[in-house]
Amino acid sequence: MKSELVTSPNEVQLSNDGKQHDNPPKMPMLHMWTDTDGISKVTETFMTGFGMKSIGGGADPQWLRPFAGDVKSIKFAVLPVGWVGDWHESPQAQWVIPIKGKWYLETQDGARAEMGPGDIHFGQDIGTKEVNGKKGHISGCLGEEPCFQMIVQFKESPLASTKNPF
Repeated sequence: MKSELVTSPNEVQLSNDGKQHDNPPKMPMLHMWTDTDGISKVTETFMTGFGMKSIGGGADPQWLRPFAGDVKSIKFAVLPVGWVGDWHESPQAQWVIPIKGKWYLETQDGARAEMGPGDIHFGQDIGTKEVNGKKGHISGCLGEEPCFQMIVQFKESPLASTKNPF
C-alpha cells in the first residue's frame, strides 16, 4: 500500500487569533484509531469544546478544554537516532507530545504522519487485526537528533475509537 503523508498539525493555518470570545479556537491534532474492519488509521482533526476560564490563582481567563479519563501514567521517552518501533498497537489510549526532535508513525492503511514540537497526537489503535504481518502501526525517530516525548496514558480510552471523536 502506498504511503499517504498526513499533514503535521503544526502546518494547519487557523483564522482565529483566540481573541474572538464568540468563536472558540480549534486545536489541530492527529488521531490514530482503529476502523470497524480492524485497520489502523491516522487522520488530521481538531479538538473543539474550548471555553474561557481562569486556570486559577488570579490568572486572566484563557481558552481551556477539560479532557475526561483516568490517567494511568505519565512517561517521558527519548527515541534514539535511527530508532524504529516495528509493527505494534498503542499499549493504552495515549497522548504523545514531542518536545524536541521529530518522529513518525505509519498506519496499516498506508498513511504516514511526521511530527515535531508543537504537534499533538492521540493514539488509540487498539484491537487491530493483523494484515500481511502488520498490526497497529510502525513508528520511528526522524532526523539526526533524538526525539524527546511526553506520553500520557489512560487506564481506559476516554473516547470511542472512531474518526474525529473530539
